[in-house]
Amino acid sequence: MQSVQYAAPTTLAQATQALQGASDAKILAGGTDLLVQMKLGIREPGLIVDIKRIPELTAFTLGEHGLHLGAALTSAILHDDAQVRARYPGFMEALGLIGSSQVQGRCSAGGNLCNASPAADSVPALIVNRAVCNILGPAGERSVAVEAFTTGPGKNCLGSGEILVSIDLPLPAPRSSDAYLRFIPRTEMDIAVAGAAVALTLDAAGVCTAARVAIGAVAPTALLVPAAAEALIGTALDDTALANAAAAASAAASPITDKRGTAEYRKKVVGVLVRRAALIAKARIEADS
Repeated sequence: MQSVQYAAPTTLAQATQALQGASDAKILAGGTDLLVQMKLGIREPGLIVDIKRIPELTAFTLGEHGLHLGAALTSAILHDDAQVRARYPGFMEALGLIGSSQVQGRCSAGGNLCNASPAADSVPALIVNRAVCNILGPAGERSVAVEAFTTGPGKNCLGSGEILVSIDLPLPAPRSSDAYLRFIPRTEMDIAVAGAAVALTLDAAGVCTAARVAIGAVAPTALLVPAAAEALIGTALDDTALANAAAAASAAASPITDKRGTAEYRKKVVGVLVRRAALIAKARIEADS
């Protein structure tokens, strides 16, 4: 059995220093994925760098510019804030679907993103909210749109020695809301067969002036689907617009067939989810008007 070194830095500087030259290092944000993967022999790190003792990585702020999330902030803490739930209901729905109550006490949006599962629930919701990832590494700081962060199953854009420090979600425009839906074979605590997030802005007449649509679990990474958004913009979200958005989402999907569903089935389901999520986001805007 390989010996594993453990580091628990209390500053970002200490964390980046610990990662220097450690090609077999893994960052521990919550451990809900990493520790399971180690138990199964999927991951065998020589060094674990626990970042939960770094204050700025476990805090959040909600202000005039939007939501700023530390990468290791636990889902349970974020869910306790009523203002965050009101501003980003779809994102909070997605984040709340990750595991059990016990898992919620450890998992984070940053960890869910870095794990890079194609079925990660929080990622489509982050995409439609125009989230930006803030990264620190040996070359300094850089920012990446969340839709470009994951590069494949289990892979992300972090280079050697880099850490995802935080995620920024801009403040939604007036008369805006979002929604996230997924389909699973069981009633709870399962991995998405397909997932869809939609964010909308409506004018006073109920016409869609802006939209973003993202789908998950139906491609190697979560996908932003501009064609689905374009089908909604300029409409009152009538049946034709919703059908066109659903069709665009299905066309963008490139799922696999496995024991949990065929590719054809997943393509169909993800379109249905886009339609339903759009209607939920619309209803939320109308309820708040």
